[in-house]
Formats: sequence, C-alpha cells, structure tokens
Amino acid sequence: MRRAVLAALLVLAATPAAAASRADRIADPDTRAWWRITEHLASDAMEGRDIGSPGHRRAGRWVAERFKAAGLKPAGDHGTYFQSFPVHESRVEAAEAVVMRDGGAAIPLRFLREFSVRAADDLPPTVEGGLIFAGYCRAEDLAAARGKVVLCLNTRRAGLTSGAERVRNAQAAGAVALVQVDDPGFTIEPFRWPAAYARTITLADAPPPPTGGFVVMTLSAEAFARLAQGSGHDGAAVLQAGGAKQPLPVFDLPGRLTATFRTSRRDFTATNVLAVLPGADPRLAAEHLVISAHLDGYGYGEPVKGDRLYNGALDDAAYVGTLIRFAEAHHGQPLKRSVLFAAFTGEEKGLLGATWFVRHPTVPKASLVADLNLDQLRPLFPLKLMTVHALDDSTLGATVRDVAGSLGIRTQPDPEPERSLVTRADHYPFLQIGVPATGFIFGYEPGTQAERRYREWYQVRYHRPQDDLTQPMDFQAAGAFNRFFYRLVETVAEAAERPAWTPGSRYAPKP
Repeated sequence: MRRAVLAALLVLAATPAAAASRADRIADPDTRAWWRITEHLASDAMEGRDIGSPGHRRAGRWVAERFKAAGLKPAGDHGTYFQSFPVHESRVEAAEAVVMRDGGAAIPLRFLREFSVRAADDLPPTVEGGLIFAGYCRAEDLAAARGKVVLCLNTRRAGLTSGAERVRNAQAAGAVALVQVDDPGFTIEPFRWPAAYARTITLADAPPPPTGGFVVMTLSAEAFARLAQGSGHDGAAVLQAGGAKQPLPVFDLPGRLTATFRTSRRDFTATNVLAVLPGADPRLAAEHLVISAHLDGYGYGEPVKGDRLYNGALDDAAYVGTLIRFAEAHHGQPLKRSVLFAAFTGEEKGLLGATWFVRHPTVPKASLVADLNLDQLRPLFPLKLMTVHALDDSTLGATVRDVAGSLGIRTQPDPEPERSLVTRADHYPFLQIGVPATGFIFGYEPGTQAERRYREWYQVRYHRPQDDLTQPMDFQAAGAFNRFFYRLVETVAEAAERPAWTPGSRYAPKP
C-alpha cells in the first residue's frame, strides 16, 4: 500500500496543479493543509475518481493511508479500511438519432450534446415512431400516444408530474418511448449540455426492475424548438408556458424519429473507505457519530471546452479533505463517542456507497446516533448564512443553530425544496433508516453577488470539468466552514444525550 501511495504522490508532483499550488497564498495553516489535500485528490493524477476506476482506487488507498497516519482504526471489512460491495453497470457506448420529415428532410440529433438515453440492460438496439408532444404527460394528455414517441416537459416543479409518473403514464398509454424535454425556465438549477455520458450503475444485489424495453430519453430545449417547426406551435413559447406551470397543448410533431443504441454492461466491485476514532467515555464509546463525504466523481466524460476530465474539486474532494483534517486534529485526542469517518463511493450514481453501508453497517446499526454529511458546499463567497438539510427534524438542528450562531453564521431550512437536495446526498440513506442526519449548503440573500456566484457555479461548473483546482474560491469562507464543522462534530460527539427526532418529523421511525 505504501508503494502505491508513493507512486501516486510522484505522479501528482509532475502535474501542473502541484507545480502551481494555490495553498502557498493561504494564510490560515489548517485551510492551507486542507487545500493541499484537495489538490491531491482533485489532481489529474486521480482521473476524476470515477467509481470503480484506477483513479478512484488510488484515491481510496491514499485516503486510507491518511486516516491510518492520523491514528484512526480500520472500520471496514475484515479489519481493513475498505468496505467492498458489488455493482452493475449498463452503458450506452454510442447512439444516433434522426427525425425524418416528409420529403426526405432530416433533422439529426447529437448524442450527449442534444439528447441522451437512460441506460438499461434491456435497452433495445433501435426505437422508432411518430412524434407527439403531450404536455406534462399526465394520463389525460396521452390519449393519442399509442405506438408513438411521446415528448413531454421534464419539469421538476411542485404540483406537476414527476419523472417517475411521466414514465409510468407513457408506458400505460402504449407509447414506444418517452422523450423528456428540458425546462429552460427552471433557472434555480438549469439543465445543461453536454451530458458527461449515459450510464446506469446500481447495487448488484438490488437491481432496478426491467424496463420492458421502454426507452426513456432526454432532449435539449434548443433541439425541441427545431423539431416543433412546422407543427403550428412555437417550441420555445411552449416550453416557456410550461416553465410558468400554464396549461400545455397536445400536438403532433412532423416527422418520424429513428434512434439506435450500442450498449455494454459490466459487473465490478466498489469500495467505501471507513475508519473510526474510538470514543473515550465508558458509557458513550459504544455509540457512533458518522461524519461522511463522497470520494467518487465523474471521471472522464464528454469534453467541455476541450477538457474531458471531470476533476470534482468541490464535489466532493475538498470535503473528504475536511474529514482528513479533522482526523489529524484529533490524533491521540478521542472524544466521548466514537466517530466513524466514511468516504463513500457511488454518490454520483445514486448514493450507492451510503446505501450499502446503512444496509450492511460495519458497526451495530443501533449504535449509529447521527450522520453529518459534507456535500453541496460551495465556498465562493463569505459564509454568513447556511442552509441546513432536515434542520427542524431532529435536535441536530438546534445543535447546528447553536454552533453556527456562536461563529456568527445564521441558518435556514432549504429555500428551494423543488430541487430535492435533501434526497440527493449521502445523508439521505441515514434519514431513510431513522438515523438523524443533516448536510449543509452555503446560503445567500436573493439578488446579491453571493447568489450570482452560486448560480454561476451551477451553470458552468456543476458536474463539469470546470469544477477543478483553478476555479474561483473564497478560502476564508472555506476555513470558516471547516471550523464550524469541527466544532459541530465535537459538540455532538461530547453531548450527554444522542440526537433525537422532533415530534412530527417526516423521517422519524413510525411506532
């Protein structure tokens, strides 16, 4: 293992990121050390840390070595720092799609740049059919859908159909495929192209149900506007109306879609990195506070501005770094409760590592008192306000408020629940099994420069190669968050009572 770590360090030393470290300009020693860890994990040498990749394996070994050097004990399988689990991948290696109009005119669509397709083991090699736009794909919108390729608005707005509902409704109506069209009005988290790739990765012991060969695609708003030409409807205006939750027309689109897909599949083993700082209190040491971040990123994908390596610096290498720094700060200084450090994998593919852990915990399930998860954090502006997931669902919320308030940080519940961020990070599997959990987002006041920086990050860096080591950063804000997190972990780990659910919480176990 030490030879592997040394090899990775030698590769890193040759990278531009290492040669031009920004850490030298950071005054605070802890923040400087944190950023050097981030530079290592988000360097090109780690190849974006995609689940199951050589880069991810190198990163996992390096994190385990840092945990060990900080005095943490193994908490994985068979006395190791690793918890392994089987996963299955379906991948669309290539795809072509074209709409043929009467008279022979063709409208080609570019794979991963204007359309994508949900990968599945039973994805058919070809799908074709006439086109119909069916609004929100409610059941009543689909009376004429049988035998056709149905297009509908891929809305995420409250009170309208969900993605799962649209799929079910289209299948029940006898459609041959569903094409979900971007909602360009959903600016709080805009749809962006290109897509990195078309892959579905699942836990091998809990695969998704077969699709029955039903094809589910996505389509850019710009491509939809081209397809709508000649239909008697302005495609951009239709999408704008959908973005305003207005009634949408149902109408045929001229032409016939033919799409072909070349697929592959594979099975492999993924790994979480798990370590523990044993507690010192005779009564509380048997309890475990989990602190987590995800190690995996996107790896290599469709190029953006000529760059095809999705480094994942803030999503989420930086916060694995926070776990490492906390471990190093407490080397030889245990807290009352045991603290379980979890660098989960597969978060980007559906919270796979965290889900596996809560189903197969390496410590007694009843000993898990809480999870404090690090993700969705963007230190782009001063930390004055913090959004906190499940803030009012357990006594963790009061603890977060107290610790944040002592540092001059205000807290708030999620002001944008339509994004469903609470279900999109590794704290969520803990909530699902009745363990209090939370995560954090840098907050902002509407209309401020902070909001503009936050929105810009989602527009150009989220799940993009541009989430790299050169992006704009507020290192003082990063240091302020890390200090908050350290104090929060210490407070929860030292408290006389474990966190408890508040009355009426939607996540509290049912009696």
